[in-house]
Amino acid sequence: MHGLGELEAAVMDVLWHAEEPIKVRDVLEQLDTGRQLAYTTVMTVLDNLYRKEWVERELHGKAYYYEPTFSREEAAAQALRDVLDASGDAEAVLMHFVASVSDDETDLLRSALRRKRVRRR
Repeated sequence: MHGLGELEAAVMDVLWHAEEPIKVRDVLEQLDTGRQLAYTTVMTVLDNLYRKEWVERELHGKAYYYEPTFSREEAAAQALRDVLDASGDAEAVLMHFVASVSDDETDLLRSALRRKRVRRR
């Protein structure tokens, strides 16, 4: 995910799959990074994500429970927005992107643009 390190992205993946806010220990148990991580490492990553406003947390007793601030799809859309803003030529980027999409993705884009036009009226 744009703007996140590898471990941060893995932690966000766990949070996006969770059906409710979860504790550091729960994140640690569900992480699949191919290496063993310390509890304090995951706690630090979650604290960093909290400071970056990727997650919200609420204290229950002595433990914080974490949940994503926004959905995976919203994060991906923001990453696309960031790429367009940083490109220097958003039109050229969009034209290259459109040339690379599948027929199904083309249909999805057309549908989304139609919905956007209807909402603007």
